Amino acid sequence: MAGSLTLKWRALAWIGGLVEAPTERLGAAAARVAMRRSSRGTPSVLGRPPPLAEVIDETIGDVPVRRYLPPTPKPGVIVYFHGGGWVLGDLDTHDIPCRVLAARTNRTVVAVHYRLAPEHRFPAALDDCLAVTKALAGSDRVLVAGDSAGGHLAAVVTRRCQSEGVGLAGQALIYPVTDCSKESDSYRRYATGFFLHASTMRFFIDAFLPDRSTRTHPDASPLLAPPEKLPPAYVLLAECDVLRDEGHAYAKQLAAGGTEVSLDEVPGVFHGFFSLQGISESRAATDRLVAFIDRSLAGP
Repeated sequence: MAGSLTLKWRALAWIGGLVEAPTERLGAAAARVAMRRSSRGTPSVLGRPPPLAEVIDETIGDVPVRRYLPPTPKPGVIVYFHGGGWVLGDLDTHDIPCRVLAARTNRTVVAVHYRLAPEHRFPAALDDCLAVTKALAGSDRVLVAGDSAGGHLAAVVTRRCQSEGVGLAGQALIYPVTDCSKESDSYRRYATGFFLHASTMRFFIDAFLPDRSTRTHPDASPLLAPPEKLPPAYVLLAECDVLRDEGHAYAKQLAAGGTEVSLDEVPGVFHGFFSLQGISESRAATDRLVAFIDRSLAGP
């Protein structure tokens, strides 16, 4: 049986549906504008940006990044990959969650503005995220994190780094895309009315992976990679989300390979809830994520 949104989240989904048309109807360019506009919404929903010591826009290699420096930084760096279906999003759309993570963990956060599809298709985004992560891991203890498409990128970067002998401290996967080759049952259960439509995910996958033969590659669908022991993982899921089932399946696969996994499904919320830092369920999930990051970056 499909889960249902709580009254508060049902109202938010309804308002979101009134304000913004689905990405597949708008097209990539207009949807990018709409996402930037929505990221500047009311603080009671999105949260207020906490004070930091400094925020710096720079490049690592040829990749634009934004570095968030807390007032009293602890050792370790969080490399963050934003969501948006590999098509939408930038350093501004996910600015508040990154500020919150930097302030709450007292660690530097480096947000990556990877190349977007359809202008830059698979594996361009992955190449950018991998390059930044490897550059930072050469001089500091690094944990990768990301939401949605960014969760996909964090999962693949973790596995690729391990295969290349680059040690990471952990991976925080927030409602990640893990299988682009087929649709799980949650695509049917939560196809419409839950903020992220099944048709929108199909649009994103078509833009990022237009060649269907690439969709079974482990870098496109990490759920199809052989199980192996990877750095500790925190998998944060929304109950009412087309990506819910593949998130569960990936957590199970990680555990089967010997990876230490913390699985955290938040009931009654929809995809994208982590970015709504003004709402209690999102702040509570952030508390749990921060605890995982602290454990992972404290390390031996």
